[in-house]
Amino acid sequence: MNKSLLKFITDFGPLLIFFVVYSKSGKNLSAAIPPLIVATIIAVLVSYIVEKKIPYVPLIGGIIISIFGGLTLYFNNPVFLYMKPTIINIFFGFGLTFESFFTKEPILKKLLGKSISLSSDGWKALTIRWIFFFFSIALLNEYVWRTQTEEFWVNFKVWGILPITFVFAAFQMFLVNKHKI
Repeated sequence: MNKSLLKFITDFGPLLIFFVVYSKSGKNLSAAIPPLIVATIIAVLVSYIVEKKIPYVPLIGGIIISIFGGLTLYFNNPVFLYMKPTIINIFFGFGLTFESFFTKEPILKKLLGKSISLSSDGWKALTIRWIFFFFSIALLNEYVWRTQTEEFWVNFKVWGILPITFVFAAFQMFLVNKHKI
């Protein structure tokens, strides 16, 4: 199987399974969480087997979904699951922020350096943009889950955050092209 297709399936398959189970179970969040957790764990294991390295971003996401999904089920309170995107995005935002101040090489360069080659100003600008993006998505998620219905939030989580992320990433190509080495 093509590694790009496998990566796409392991990255977005658990979210799609969550949405399908949620929709088919009569909009039952408690029914959709266990398949999401199991699918996420399987996706991380498959990524590890194929890539022969630990996939840190999916691993962190898997740990957080297991914790917050478990808390949602245990306390029968969806707030824990609603807050998961907020916490993940804040985690990534702070991770990029602190990493920028304490290391000489940006973490984005470590993650993307094999794919793109940028000047140090380019890496710095790209890192700052992603920091603001992560914090903005965290705030947007907070706004949505606090002001909208559960069904709206689920649709936003599945069909909103992902396209917003793709559009944001696509717009970074202007910066990448400007600072390419």
